[in-house]
Amino acid sequence: MNIALLLEMAAEAAPDRIALVCDGKRWTYSDLLAAARGAFAIIQDSGADYVALLDESSEAAVIAVFGAALAGVPYCPLNYRLPDADLAALLGRIAPALVIGDEERVTRIAQDQGHTILSREEFTLQTQETVPADDAREYDPGEGVAIQLFTSGTTAAPKAAILRHSNLLGYILGTVEFAGADEADAALVVVPPYHIAGISALLSSIYAQRRIVMLPSFSPEGWLALVQAEAVTNAFVVPTMLSRIIEAMDNGTTAEIASLRAIAYGGGKMPLEVIHKALERFPAAGFTNAYGLTETSSTVALLGPEDHRQALASSDSKIRARLTSLGKPIPTVEMEIRGDDGRVMPVGEAGEIYVRGEQVSGEYKEKSALDADGWFPTRDAGYMDEEGYLFLSGRADDVIVRGGENMSPGEIEDVLLTHPAIADACACAIPSVEWGEAVGIAVVTRDGHEAPHENELKDLVRQRLRSSRVPEKVAFVTELPYNEMGKLLRRKVKDVLAG
Repeated sequence: MNIALLLEMAAEAAPDRIALVCDGKRWTYSDLLAAARGAFAIIQDSGADYVALLDESSEAAVIAVFGAALAGVPYCPLNYRLPDADLAALLGRIAPALVIGDEERVTRIAQDQGHTILSREEFTLQTQETVPADDAREYDPGEGVAIQLFTSGTTAAPKAAILRHSNLLGYILGTVEFAGADEADAALVVVPPYHIAGISALLSSIYAQRRIVMLPSFSPEGWLALVQAEAVTNAFVVPTMLSRIIEAMDNGTTAEIASLRAIAYGGGKMPLEVIHKALERFPAAGFTNAYGLTETSSTVALLGPEDHRQALASSDSKIRARLTSLGKPIPTVEMEIRGDDGRVMPVGEAGEIYVRGEQVSGEYKEKSALDADGWFPTRDAGYMDEEGYLFLSGRADDVIVRGGENMSPGEIEDVLLTHPAIADACACAIPSVEWGEAVGIAVVTRDGHEAPHENELKDLVRQRLRSSRVPEKVAFVTELPYNEMGKLLRRKVKDVLAG
């Protein structure tokens, strides 16, 4: 089946229902389907091997996803924040493509790669004016690649992750009820279009027939204003966004937020202080922590609203600790924690997280990462407690190996963040002649506080953890490097510590 079926079903069931609101313009489901079919004809005429988007979120992104699916061409949204040289290299890997968005930039950096280039406005207009002849319309059955996303490259060069129609439909059909949303329901989408969370938000909202409200460029004031103006009921944010929204509200930004009843978050580690404040600021909203990866077509584990409420209200330290967990695997996904030797780890012991299921692609253009039994190694390190809650301890590649002892950066960071003067912290491996690797930390001092002496931080870690976790090097920095989805770029911190 083709992912375009999701839009076709929605347009048939409720053709006049508003599907999308962007920059004040409203699109019905029938409007979007007609535009997607127009895009299908444009893509076919272009002879492109890919449909690329180099732009912020807009109606063009939605039309391009489904137009590419109908034409049987992979949709490949690109990170417009990349430097020109990196972006030109990615464009070269998908040439020839129909590139939608920043016409001037693509022409400047990749004019010799054979692309067809259309601005957002021109593409959107052409899709509405183009009506393919019924006798010439042969849509792709959806047996191949639907989406190609270049990974964020937080630890290495970007890989081309492949998501087939079957993977995406496995996720949507297994987790979303068709037409399950009321006509008044509205989902605020602010995640960049080149991230799997943005794509899955579009697909799931359309299948549920929930109105999509797009905020092309995030600001906390703009986010709050849209919640009020469109009576938004559902939203997805990354931790840095939620932190900025709360900060804006603390600083006097006001908005009517009573309609907001569900807030999902993911994409990076949520500081405990932020989620505590969020639960206070949005008392009527149910919070969900969604853990997933590009290679798994989005979410594979959820910490639901009831889990949040129970953890916040409990006096049991184990239950309260679940606020820092990723919840439990969703029913359609299998999950295991494996050690370095490949064996499944006992409850409470850390290892690498493996997942398996119909939605799990684990495939790259370069090669597949699935093992012989269909398991995908996420490269995330974590463990499960006795109730099946998953706790993340960082990337498997980030584990610090000191004298043969594996250490999680996360446990060291959590201790550092208990210091009243520390606003943010990162622990990572630094070279050691004696131990092979040792612990280095970079910390950000909270506004209004003096930086503590490095010995004070070392003593804090020594008291709470074993002496082997005590950092050998401490760097005070003004901020830590994150990507736009809130993922900490440890390789850049390592560069700072190396200096």
